[in-house]
Amino acid sequence: MIVETPRQEQLVDQPHRIEKDLLGSLAVPADAYYGVQTQRALENFVLSGVPLAHFPKLVIGLAMVKKAAAAANRDIGELSPTKYDAIAHACDRLIAGEFHEQFVVDMIQGGAGTSTNMNANEVIANVALEYLGHGKGEYKHLHPNNDVNMSQSTNDAYPTAIRVGLQLSHFELVDSLALLQQAFAVKRDEFHDVIKMGRTQLQDAVPMTLGQEFGAYATTLGEDIERIAGLYDLLREVNLGGTAIGTGINADPRYAVLAVAHLSEVCGHPMRLATDLIEATSDMGAFVLFSGMTKRLAIKLSKICNDLRLLSSGPRTGFNEINLPPQQPGSSIMPGKVNPVIPEAVNQVAYQVIGNDLAITMAAEAGQLQLNVMEPLIAYKIMESMRLLRRAMDMLRERCIVGITANRERCRELVNNSIGLITALNPYIGYEDATRIARVALESGRSVLDLVREENLLDEETLVEILKPENMVNPRAVKRKT
Repeated sequence: MIVETPRQEQLVDQPHRIEKDLLGSLAVPADAYYGVQTQRALENFVLSGVPLAHFPKLVIGLAMVKKAAAAANRDIGELSPTKYDAIAHACDRLIAGEFHEQFVVDMIQGGAGTSTNMNANEVIANVALEYLGHGKGEYKHLHPNNDVNMSQSTNDAYPTAIRVGLQLSHFELVDSLALLQQAFAVKRDEFHDVIKMGRTQLQDAVPMTLGQEFGAYATTLGEDIERIAGLYDLLREVNLGGTAIGTGINADPRYAVLAVAHLSEVCGHPMRLATDLIEATSDMGAFVLFSGMTKRLAIKLSKICNDLRLLSSGPRTGFNEINLPPQQPGSSIMPGKVNPVIPEAVNQVAYQVIGNDLAITMAAEAGQLQLNVMEPLIAYKIMESMRLLRRAMDMLRERCIVGITANRERCRELVNNSIGLITALNPYIGYEDATRIARVALESGRSVLDLVREENLLDEETLVEILKPENMVNPRAVKRKT
């Protein structure tokens, strides 16, 4: 649960403490672990209503960066062992999931993430102060800027934390995708012998099996498992140690290498220092590429869900080739109606992810000179896309795919009645006769097979052989009409 964040006029009659910053004094709730700069951000940015705490992996990423920075500063001798122990203790508690409700700043904010960085600095400082036996706000003993933010700028700590948070979320996304792909593969095997009509441009095409159709879904999602998993390497490169613009001002020459080494140890992933810290501080290319992959996945999922809705349409007046597991009544006025609500919801998630990608694209393009101030929006939308996709894929698998059944007789009936069946006969009777038979069947409503038999275009033995399911759905040599 997110804590309430009162404004100044509301704090007058509530327990509070006074903290100071560049702009003067400000009241902060007495029990808050955040401080004055977070309070200002709360009052300035009332926008999305989505606080940092909404994305726990981002909070954990911030704590991991701060712990790694503190360890590097301790190694260099700039941070005392006592202060390091207190900061590390606070970070470990955040990594374990404590105090996340104190990360209250809106995900959309001005300042290129400074409010996010200071929210982390202040919470860590105040948790560390309590560990040392001091009260909240007694920064003379351990300071958010001087100690927690030592050798850092928002411009290197914040993007590094985003990358760590994305890595932690990335594996969950890949796992959900892999499970969904496996669910489609199970249906591929289950439906391997269900003959049906394939369709192009929503018109009858040629026969196939329902297993082949579901197998194609498994294959296309499997491709994205590999590609999204491969993007892990993009997130390893960080600019930690570049400080304000990549020049490393106010950081010891040894700091960057040490901090990244400690970060690798803390987060459990091999991180690496960018070779050009000035470029890395302003470039959003990795985020753009990663977002593009989430969009690609969203498009694939939406296309599959469009297919599922069509294949299950009806049940009396549509395709009705498959049954989706019913999840809820479909209408407040039409008794008995059950809608494909799970695929519909996934479609809408996909549209949101596509919109997020456009927002990320525009934000990345809007970077100027040595910094991209739109990075908060990039972080918000990438993490939202990953969360939405993960939840949508789990929902689709659990509440839809695993429960799909095939209407075998309906599928076979549509094959037998389809004019598209003439394509299988085309090599044997020739294109002109095939076209003529198709036209007559279309105009008269009669079966293609009845017309072929009536005109003795093929003997029954040949016709039976051609129409065997295994012969219609796989390549094979044919004896063509000459």
